[in-house]
Amino acid sequence: MAKAFFRLQKFLRRTQFLLFFLTAAYLMAGSLLLLQRTHLVIQQGSRGTSANQALLVPDGMAGVGIVDPRTLQNTRPGPRLLVGMDALQEPALDPQHSPRWLMSRNSELRQLRRRWFHRFISDQEPMQTAGFKAMKHTAEHKGTYVGCFSDDSRERTLKGAVFYDLRKMTVSHCQEACAERAYTYAGLAYGAECYCGNKLPATASKPEECNSECKGEKGSICGGVNRLSVYRVEELRAGERRRRNVIYRGCFRAPENLTDTFPASLIQPNLTVEMCSEFCSKKEFPLAVIQGQECYCGYPTGRFSLHDGADRLLCSGMHNTSSNAEGKYCLVYQTPVQDTRCTDRKFLTTKSKVFVALSSFPGAGNTWARHLIEHATGYYTGSYYFDGALYNKGFKGEKDHWRSRRTICVKTHESGKTEIEMFDSAILLIRNPYKSLMAEFNRKYAGHLGYATDRNWKSKEWPDFVNSYASWWASHVLDWLKYGKRLLIIHYEDLKQSLIPKLKEMVEFLNMTVTEDRLLCVENNRDGNFKRSGAKQKDFEPFTQEMKDLINRYILTVDEALRGRNFTGLPREYVPR
Repeated sequence: MAKAFFRLQKFLRRTQFLLFFLTAAYLMAGSLLLLQRTHLVIQQGSRGTSANQALLVPDGMAGVGIVDPRTLQNTRPGPRLLVGMDALQEPALDPQHSPRWLMSRNSELRQLRRRWFHRFISDQEPMQTAGFKAMKHTAEHKGTYVGCFSDDSRERTLKGAVFYDLRKMTVSHCQEACAERAYTYAGLAYGAECYCGNKLPATASKPEECNSECKGEKGSICGGVNRLSVYRVEELRAGERRRRNVIYRGCFRAPENLTDTFPASLIQPNLTVEMCSEFCSKKEFPLAVIQGQECYCGYPTGRFSLHDGADRLLCSGMHNTSSNAEGKYCLVYQTPVQDTRCTDRKFLTTKSKVFVALSSFPGAGNTWARHLIEHATGYYTGSYYFDGALYNKGFKGEKDHWRSRRTICVKTHESGKTEIEMFDSAILLIRNPYKSLMAEFNRKYAGHLGYATDRNWKSKEWPDFVNSYASWWASHVLDWLKYGKRLLIIHYEDLKQSLIPKLKEMVEFLNMTVTEDRLLCVENNRDGNFKRSGAKQKDFEPFTQEMKDLINRYILTVDEALRGRNFTGLPREYVPR
């Protein structure tokens, strides 16, 4: 019996060793194959498109701005623009310059980007914070602990500002963020969420119910499930006033009845901007309005939209009402307080019947558009990808499966036939390729909010990047025009210049209705946390003439394709170079 058992044991040991050896060999072979394929794709991507390989334009049209399609019909015989549409005749070009070449090249670049994107996110995520700007984490700035309170997500008491940090949330993070925005209290929940306000929650809870450890600080408590650990905000440094960012909005005609328009007011002799802003901040209003010795607090509304500014001279001598055009005008300032009328967001309660994409080329403002849509509709947007840094900033749809249909629309940069046809409709966001390429290059080397360094721009990475990504900018639009079922074209520049009208178009396309006050709230919070920080280089021109010639050809191509589908062509500012 013992002999048989010994033989069995010997056999199992050999089998275990054999299985280990085969598994190791299999993994090594797979790794080598993957490396070989990646090398081939990178070689193809870095080879780029030289000027003489670019898309052809009609004879005599090179270097011209965006052209009218009627002019194109009357041009003398020559190569036609590549439009990539079934309804339009494809040019008889060399296979290397054909639409098929552009589409296949686009497919290779998509695969390359997917690999790079996930690698970039994994490298960058530990470095990202959730709406905070490089704050110190010293324990001495934690403030005074008030207690544990119940948190009602439907009607929050601390709703002045909201931040998330699923990796590095600390008590000092939250306390300092609220202090910078002039709030009195800072509350933490779920170990990773921070809320600010000037009023304590009404319902106190048992201390042991706040039991979630802070994600970035072991041993510290950051609330719990539907529970807030509340701290009273203290000065950042002894004897030093906390920083208050008060922004001058302009001189405006005052509404007929100031008392009815604004919920809070103060009459104060020798009134100063700081006094009025301090008063309105404590009342949790984002606007401080000054007329003579009177201070009013409120929000932008239909009666006071801040759309029609007046000459500042009309507001001169504000402390003397008689010299203020008989009290018809007022000075308006933005307080550090956040406009909270449009900050509440949630997932759709029932699955959406229409699957909508928010599609754009990388660097075209997709994240900003998501911020606007979420705050306008009150519903989260989803993503074809997962970006932990964006999730930390409050885009909770990042973690939801992109096909769950619980979000109002889904972000995507994809542009293949299969990836497009799975959507029922799409908002196609287009931005000037010069700006898009620079924005994406900045994001690649400095994240969502930084700028690439001079060393990055002067390296060989930049020309390789332009050669690879410029064709993708064109083919992305062409693919969506060809395979998209129902499209709304939004130009980034138009959205930036006429935010409310364009945002209304997007909301109506999503089959939603919103109030004017909510749209004005979105406009008041238009930037969110997505403005790049740091000094922007002035008069910086990273594009060589060869790059410009290449990009301008693609611009002409996309412009004709849009007009061919009866859409408005590209803005003329796209070809100023």
